[in-house]
Amino acid sequence: MEKSEKASAGNAPLGVLLALGLIIGGWVMGAQIKATRLGDRYVSVRGLVERKVKSDLAIWPINYKEAGDDLSAVYEKTETDRQAILVFLAQQGIQPQEIQFGVVRVVDNQANEYGSGRAPKRYIVEQQITVHTSRVDQVAATAQKTMSLVRKGIVLGSNAGEGLTYKFTGLNSIKPDMITEATRNARVAADRFAADSGSRVGSIRQANQGIFSISSADEAGGTGDEGEGGGTGADSSLMKTVRVVTSVEYYLER
Repeated sequence: MEKSEKASAGNAPLGVLLALGLIIGGWVMGAQIKATRLGDRYVSVRGLVERKVKSDLAIWPINYKEAGDDLSAVYEKTETDRQAILVFLAQQGIQPQEIQFGVVRVVDNQANEYGSGRAPKRYIVEQQITVHTSRVDQVAATAQKTMSLVRKGIVLGSNAGEGLTYKFTGLNSIKPDMITEATRNARVAADRFAADSGSRVGSIRQANQGIFSISSADEAGGTGDEGEGGGTGADSSLMKTVRVVTSVEYYLER
């Protein structure tokens, strides 16, 4: 009898520990099941934000050339053209510090052994003057007046306004606000979905801020990477559209 009582007393702590283990195990299993169910219930939404911005940098390369059989005479005429272009730019309000000069390029057509037939002129001298300025409206207006240079006998290498590009350099200053607004729009979309499904939106499961793109204001959305897009679309447009699409996944709760 005494031994039986001692055995029962010795098994009591073991029973308590076993019961406690079952309780903890059940709680852990329940938490895991809840987490699994929660992980299966989420919604993926996107938040779109677009802003119209004006370019703040203009880059305008002006190519000009002269041709002839006397290299000294051709070079002298090129220098005359150079001065005429500088006077023209000064008359339009372009400042000297906004002008850069390219390297003079000389082509000897007779030195080209692969050429077929004799070229009309032996030498071609080319140079480029490039305007870099933040006064984009002034450059846009000036580019429309290059016909006055042609009237003076200056041979422009291509359409004078063809190489004019516009850049928007203030992307970093508007990024934070655009990301915040895009995330807010994504949350609104998630709330609508949750309301329709009889749920409520929980915490964020996963988020991707998206890639910023810049396109012409006339285009229906950008396709470029973060920063300025290239080509005749974004670069040739004075007004641009900055676009970002964020992707967010929210947990749904009952």
